[in-house]
Order: sequence, then structure tokens, then C-alpha cells
Amino acid sequence: MDLRKLKTLIDLVSDSNVSELEITEAEGKVRIVKGGGAMVQGYSQPVYQQMQHAAPAQAPAPAAAPVAAVVVEEAAVGHTVKSPMVGTFYRSSSPGAKAFAEVGDSIKEGETICIIEAMKILNEIEADKSGTITKILCENGQAVEYGQALFIIE
Repeated sequence: MDLRKLKTLIDLVSDSNVSELEITEAEGKVRIVKGGGAMVQGYSQPVYQQMQHAAPAQAPAPAAAPVAAVVVEEAAVGHTVKSPMVGTFYRSSSPGAKAFAEVGDSIKEGETICIIEAMKILNEIEADKSGTITKILCENGQAVEYGQALFIIE
């Protein structure tokens, strides 16, 4: 995640009634928590280095302003299945049906692993690699963006 996007997210949380924001993308996960302390914690090494090079002379924030704590986790190891479109993520074909894929399931390339609904059309998303699902990165019914990470396969 680039520095401008990170700063914009921090500013949005600071200026709003939201106390916590968590965003997961292909390159990692960012968690912003509004608090009263003056500490930013948990940067992964690549993001911390970007911040040092991009803004070496930042002025300290005023003591009265709320400060957000940011936690950036590195992306999971393995192959990432990404969303091919914007829409709503579903793990099964209907609300009561069994999920297409669960953590620990062995899947084959071409096997349906989820559905993304876009413009009232249900699009089956197939695994683009065989392996074992180690992580499901989206919640059932969650809105997803183009290129957003959905699953990790090892």
C-alpha cells in the first residue's frame, strides 16, 4: 500500500467517528485503530522503509489531536486467488448450502471455489491453481474489488 493511501486512511479515521478500520489487500493487511497515544506500531519492513524515504522530515502531531495506531501485516505465503471483478463475494451457491471451499480443502485447478455476484449475475470463480486452501480472506456477503485477494492456496 502506498504512503499517500495510508495517510488518507489515517486522516479519514482521525476525522470520523470510526474507531477502528481494517483493510486487506494483496500486498498485506492494514489495521488502523483510533487512540489517544502517540505511537504508531507494527509496520512491516517494506512499508516502514517507504515511509522513511518518502517523508523523512515529518512534523510531530499536536498533542491534543487523536493519533491512530497502524498495524501492517505481510501478505500470506502461497498463491493468491484474486477477484476478477467488482461484486459481492459468496462462499456457497445459496444461503443454506455447503461452502464451495473451506480452509484445509484440497482443490484442483478449474474447480469452483466461490461466487461473485455482479449486476445480478452470479459468476462462478474457479481455482487457477491446484493445492490446499490455507486462508479465506473475505467474509460471505462482503463487497470485493477487482484484484482483491480472496483465497490463499499452497
